Amino acid sequence: MGKIVAVISPDPAAVVGGGAPIFIAASEEERKKLAFRLEKILDASVHDLGNGQLIVVDHKA
Repeated sequence: MGKIVAVISPDPAAVVGGGAPIFIAASEEERKKLAFRLEKILDASVHDLGNGQLIVVDHKA
């Protein structure tokens, strides 16, 4: 089981608040760049939810 450590979304209204930081990035390119930077910094994995949203998950948690 992992823990979601970040959410990257194109639309702030599409994400309900929770325990993880939410990053808003309008373009797909910007979302992917941000997600992969966070992936490296946090030593975690990025998962595409298929609806424009990406989550960064720590599988070690």
